[in-house]
Amino acid sequence: MDRDNRMNGLGQRADRDRDQRTGLPVLPTSFPEFVGLMALLMALTALSIDIMLPALPEIGEYFALEHPNDRQLVVTSYLIGFAAGQLLFGPLSDRYGRKPMLLAGLGIFIAGTVGAVSVDDFDYLFLARSVQGFGAASPRVISIAVIRDLFSGWQMAQVTSLVMMVFITVPVLAPAIGQALLAVGEWPWTFYFLLAVGVVCVIWAGLRLPETHAAAAPRAPIRLADALWRTLTSRQTVGYTAATGFLFGCLMAYIGSAQQIFVEVYGLGAAFPVAFGAVAGVQAFASFTNAQLVQRHGMRRVSHIALIVFCAVSLVLMAVAPLEPPLVLFAALLATVFFAFGMIVPNFNAIAMQPMGAVAGMASSLIGFHTTVAGALFGWAIGSYFDGSVQPLAIGFALLSISALATVLLVEGRRGLFRGE
Repeated sequence: MDRDNRMNGLGQRADRDRDQRTGLPVLPTSFPEFVGLMALLMALTALSIDIMLPALPEIGEYFALEHPNDRQLVVTSYLIGFAAGQLLFGPLSDRYGRKPMLLAGLGIFIAGTVGAVSVDDFDYLFLARSVQGFGAASPRVISIAVIRDLFSGWQMAQVTSLVMMVFITVPVLAPAIGQALLAVGEWPWTFYFLLAVGVVCVIWAGLRLPETHAAAAPRAPIRLADALWRTLTSRQTVGYTAATGFLFGCLMAYIGSAQQIFVEVYGLGAAFPVAFGAVAGVQAFASFTNAQLVQRHGMRRVSHIALIVFCAVSLVLMAVAPLEPPLVLFAALLATVFFAFGMIVPNFNAIAMQPMGAVAGMASSLIGFHTTVAGALFGWAIGSYFDGSVQPLAIGFALLSISALATVLLVEGRRGLFRGE
């Protein structure tokens, strides 16, 4: 109860400060409702990807795909559109306001979802998924920008952790929802479900989320070229964005290969969503833990220690992979990696966004674009090497996590690691 009151107070103080500085309206939502709405908007992409995983074999059969790994393109096509959309919606939200761009993106997402259930050719499904991902970029980018509008520093990291703690339930539940929909219908039912969620997002955000960006106030907005220059010349922003991209490559490699690994390697069959959700679910606990630790120890110290853990466990996973580890050991190592992931990403995102208060939309777009493109490319590259074992995934995790650590070292220097800020 005390913690809830403290966080409500944090949200109220941020609202009052923002109102005094810019004249923007105080949020009409309670702090828990604000967290819930931001979590849903951020989770739309995770839902749109993970709910499809149980349906991939059925989609492959329906469209007569020649190679089993080609069904991973259902995920990759979405990420292509998602990456492109992030370049657009963030800068436009800096100029024209968060809410108009949010609702426009959700409308495009709904249009792509409707298109996906109307196709009879895989190329058109690829296109519809790209449109769907393009629209979903709006809630993903703008939710981060909205949080940055209202919070900064460790407060932003703490709020982001709370949002992630809520939204991480989506990858835990989404495959099970997808499996349940397949039990009563065919693969298009997953898109009908996404259509319903998109409509809920439009109604909830349209009614309860006001404009939060100062650019909506009557003053000259920052030029897009200036915003781009500010973002790309920040060593801190660029470095931590690059490091996050390597880690998202691990996440997307896991998502793209999970169905094949758990079903074909470990023979789980319909129980695949249970294993997938159990591994992903540790990120919720990690986000809760991060929210407790970040105020006391600082974003850098918490995330840098977590990154060391991520690298160490990835190397262990790579070492045991040739020995065909049993499911329990494989899942335990993955869970440890993703626990560390849950303590890295909110902090890395907050550190990257910290210098970008005046151009949060542009910064959020470029950060999201890079992490999505990097995640999609690295994930597809690793997933395409799936050979009936866990070795490609394990090697990919090790190489990408070491690359992330090297990038942070370049930004911070050896003495900059583990700083308490």
